[in-house]
This record gives sequence, C-alpha cells and structure tokens, in this order.
Amino acid sequence: MALSRWKQLRYRLEWLACTAIARGILLLPRRACVPLARGLGALAYRFDKRGRAVALDNLRCAFGDQYTPAERARIARRSYQNFVRTLVDLLWARRLTPENWHRYMEITGPGADIFAKQKSDPRAGIVFMCIHWGNFEWASLSGGFQGAATTIVVENFKNPSLGPIVNGAREVSGQSIIPQENSMIRLLKIAKRKGATGVLIDLTLRPDQAAVGIEAFGMKMSVTSLHAILAQRAGAQLIAGHGESLPDGRCRTTMDLPLEIPPGANTQEIAQLCWDHFEPRIRKQPELWMWAYKHWRYRPKDADPAAYPFYANASSKFDKMLAAPPAGDKRR
Repeated sequence: MALSRWKQLRYRLEWLACTAIARGILLLPRRACVPLARGLGALAYRFDKRGRAVALDNLRCAFGDQYTPAERARIARRSYQNFVRTLVDLLWARRLTPENWHRYMEITGPGADIFAKQKSDPRAGIVFMCIHWGNFEWASLSGGFQGAATTIVVENFKNPSLGPIVNGAREVSGQSIIPQENSMIRLLKIAKRKGATGVLIDLTLRPDQAAVGIEAFGMKMSVTSLHAILAQRAGAQLIAGHGESLPDGRCRTTMDLPLEIPPGANTQEIAQLCWDHFEPRIRKQPELWMWAYKHWRYRPKDADPAAYPFYANASSKFDKMLAAPPAGDKRR
C-alpha cells in the first residue's frame, strides 16, 4: 500500500531526528549518558500523557492497593528513565568493541559461562530469554561479546527507515537480527543445529499469531510462544538473562541456569513456567519493567473490566486461544 504524502514526510522527519540523536549520543563521553537518560526519561514521563496513563493503570491492576498513587507515579517515572537509559545505551553501543566491552559490561550468575560451554561443546540449542526489564539491550549484546553468535527476534518498526539505525547497534557484538514475522522455521533450524537464539518473552502478540495465553500478575496475557516451541520441538535450553544498568554507566547481566522443563509439557505450560521465573524479579524491582507498554491488550469476555487496564478489550479470538488445547498437548 502506497504511503500518503503526509506519512512519507513524517517518516522522513522521524529518520532525520533519529539519525541526529544517534550521532549525537555517539559523541558523548560514557559518564554523560546516565544523567542524560535520567533527565530525558523524566521529561518523557511528564509529556507522554498516553503512555503515562497506560503505565499507571498497569501498575494499579498488577499491584492493587500495594502501592499508593504517589508510589505508582514514582515507579512509572523511574520505569521511563530506565527505558530511556536502555535506548541511550543501545545507541552508544556502536563504540563498544571486542577489546573494550569488559570496561562497560560484566556477566555473572550461575549460568555465566553457558555461552563458552555452548561454543566448545554444544549439546543443545540455546534460547536466551529476556523481558522488557532493566537493560535488556545490553544484556543481549553481552552474550554476543562473550562469543555467542545469537540470532535475535525483533519487532519491525512502523517506520522501516528506523530499523537500520537501531538494529545496526544491536548487531555490534556479532548478533544477527531477524524480524518477528515468519521467524519460526528459521529459529527451529538454528535450534536443531544447536545454535543460539534470543527472544523477548513478554512480547505481546495477537491471538491469531504465534501466541499463547499465560497469567501475569493475575491477568491473562497473550505473548509469543516462540521460546516454548523451540524448547518443545528442538529440545533447546531456555536460559533467562537479566541486564541491570549500574549508576556508573556499566551494565551487569545475570545469567541463570537452564530452566527445567517437565517431560511432556505443552507450549502454554512452558511459557507459563518461563514467565513465573521472571515475575518475582519484576515484583522486587518494578521500576525496571516497561510499564508504559500495553501488555494486556486483551481480556477474557467473562473477566471484570475493572480488573484489567482501561485499554484492554474483549476478544473472541483471545477467548478461542485460551480455550484451545496448546501445541503439544497430548490430551487433544
């Protein structure tokens, strides 16, 4: 479909602005990135009226009365600052090299050596799982610098001209970027060859896509099933990674041991198991999750609308997905 003249102009202006910002950030000393992100994040929270409303209502539904309205506002503002820090760091990442990355990144946790082991003795494919928590972009990059040639699944930009700017930065550590659309077959081939892939498991999908219904903070959520299918069909190891931005400009990535998948588990059960591994971390540090994202776009028709964020809509396709036997369910 041909773009309207106005959309063409808008996309062009967005590209010019993004290019200027990316080039400007590359000129900054590392010590300037943290205060810049903090200030820009605070401004974004103040002026992004729609996103702020989404974030605050997400927090209301997820935590109920655990936090006061003032505390929710504080969490939401810090969430904006964390997300902007993640974007600033990603654009600055073009200055990272195999020689200097250790100055800015550290990898710890019980699974810290998993990529080295995978490279020397690959026994199964790896799915590196992240959520929109902390510095998920540098968590991904750290794996590449450690030697894991990972194929990362990303969402396409509505403005396609922005893709090379952002995805180019995502590839500085040797990662390969593929779009979410039609990625299933390619990822299965990689996993069966005992390669490494990366997936954001809280990526919201339409119920008629490669999605599965899970429960998150007591609400039903439609998320990608890619990681669950790779574990079920290719025997891939599911490994959670958590990137946390540090005040001095560095990032600490914590790698967990592979999740234990019960024999015969279907895709819904695997996806729920993965989410249950991440949710306690969000509850502990809620300010590091991306609350301005519409995680709960759909709600069951028999659910109380007040229990879901204001933007959630009832969907017959969502109800059908929740009722359908998941892939791999032996009871079908």
